[in-house]
Amino acid sequence: MTAPYVKSTTQEAVTTIEFFHPAHNSLPGNVLSDLANAIKKAGNDDGCKVIILKSGGDRTFCAGASFKELIAIDDEKTGEVFFSGFANVINAMRKCPKFIIGRVQGKTVGGGVGVASATDYCFATKFAAIKLSELNIGIGPFVVGPAVERKLGLSGMSQIAINANEFYPAEWAHQNGLFAEIFESTEAMDEHVSAFAKALTQYNPEAMKEMKKMFWTGCENWDELLAERAKISGRLVLSEFTKETLKRFK
Repeated sequence: MTAPYVKSTTQEAVTTIEFFHPAHNSLPGNVLSDLANAIKKAGNDDGCKVIILKSGGDRTFCAGASFKELIAIDDEKTGEVFFSGFANVINAMRKCPKFIIGRVQGKTVGGGVGVASATDYCFATKFAAIKLSELNIGIGPFVVGPAVERKLGLSGMSQIAINANEFYPAEWAHQNGLFAEIFESTEAMDEHVSAFAKALTQYNPEAMKEMKKMFWTGCENWDELLAERAKISGRLVLSEFTKETLKRFK
């Protein structure tokens, strides 16, 4: 099995950041940390004008939180630190002065929906169904909720958060604003993502930077908001309900 990784490559002013985990691209703490750092680094790189965010493999985009790490949490502080990993990635994406293009090749769950939602323009295949499954294990999409709500609206976010056992098809995510375009195949999507990113490199970086600030207006309190949400998740993951549910997954 391939070891987890986060890797960045820059070509013709386009930085591609790819994350991978053999467990369906789930996100343990070290991958979350590396991902946040890669986004910050690309944002500060003068040789980068636009970022493509993708995951490895050809099936699942992201399975969300690492169940192995969730099961191991045994105190509130550890839980808060774990969920803060998602907060750090979302805030890094929010603060990054470059447009981040999402490339979603398959199903995405929980925290993965939050990551996709925090991109500035997101492409997906018809296989990219989404699910906010947190309520199933006794917590909720507290940390990723603001990012998902920003894209889907409160109605769309609450719908998939409450109906936590159902995948919503890519077309639904497209109609509700998460995905800008959906494609029949990964190959067709990649061709379009590449052309789209290349076109963006021809635009004024200062204009794109100011546009990004404009698009994220109203989210300036997210450092504090997501930190508070991480505390809620860190507390709930220790509940008897969640512990028993995670045992069944184990």
